[in-house]
This record gives sequence, C-alpha cells and structure tokens, in this order.
Amino acid sequence: MRQTAIWASAPILMAASLALGGCGDHGSEGKDCPAALKAKTPSGFCVPRYVSLKRDEVFARKGPGKDYDALFVYRAKGLPVQIVQETTDWRRICDSDGQLIWVHRQMVDGRRTVIATSAQPAPIRKAPKATAAPAGFLNVKALASLDHCKGDWCKVSVDGVSGWVAKSDVWGAGDGVQCKVPTP
Repeated sequence: MRQTAIWASAPILMAASLALGGCGDHGSEGKDCPAALKAKTPSGFCVPRYVSLKRDEVFARKGPGKDYDALFVYRAKGLPVQIVQETTDWRRICDSDGQLIWVHRQMVDGRRTVIATSAQPAPIRKAPKATAAPAGFLNVKALASLDHCKGDWCKVSVDGVSGWVAKSDVWGAGDGVQCKVPTP
C-alpha cells in the first residue's frame, strides 16, 4: 500500500516510505538493444530490461502459467522490476529483494521507476553532483519515476519534486542482470 509520496517540512520536501507487499512491455527500455537480440525475444524487447508493476495486486507465480502456484502477491503499483526471461505471455522478473518469479505480461508496464535502497533518506539534488543543493529527499523504500541516468546519477521525480539521485542509492537503474537466473 502506498502512503503519501511527498510531504512538506520547512523548505525541504521528503518522500514518504512505501510499504512493500504487493508492467504491457512498452516504452524506451529496449531502445539500446541490438536488433539481433530484439528478434530473439517474444516481445521484441531486450532481456534483461527494467519495467514496473502495472497494478496494485500482482500474483508472483512459481512458473510461467496460471496453473503454477502463486507464491505471494505484490501490492505495490509502480514497483521497479527487471525482466530476465520471457515467454509469449509470461515474464520472469527480479525485484529489489532478489526474488525471482513469474508474472503475466499484462501485469508489467514499460514506465521506469526506481526504489530507494539506501539506509537513510537519499538526497534528490538539483544537479548531478554530490555538492549540489538538495531539492528533497527520497526515503528508504520510496518510489520515484525515472527519467534517465547520466553516469553515476539518475534524474527522478516524485510528486512534483524532480532532481538527481545517486545511482547507488536506488534500485531499478543498474546495469546487467540483477538476479542470478538458474540454468535449466
């Protein structure tokens, strides 16, 4: 369940925590993918790629089909996940906790988000440098929309506040596969 994402306190805005519990594959996540790789996936997008959960309730399944047991339910619309495998209708995803499960393709959205993972609120800076003034703070487990990354910094926005957060303070923008996928 999502709580208020931003609240004002003096001139600084803070993003509130998101309680984790509970993605169409469209958007820019495949734009840098070589054409040969795109052709090999059922969706035509690269794997791995980041997406977000599309609904407030998403069943995490043991395998790619409704006949597989639901292991748990995500209750966090907008949660960033990484697709690491896919079939025509199912996506194997990795989340920020390292869970590796299957969800139906209609449960994911190409919109990019990140989740704060630092031990303390992460500053959202006005420029992509550590000395820039903060525009606000992203609390641990808070979600933010991801615009793009530039080196070690990512431009994010949440409830009207936008700026730059260190890539190391968020999950959903890292390079490569984020969960080890077992080989069959």
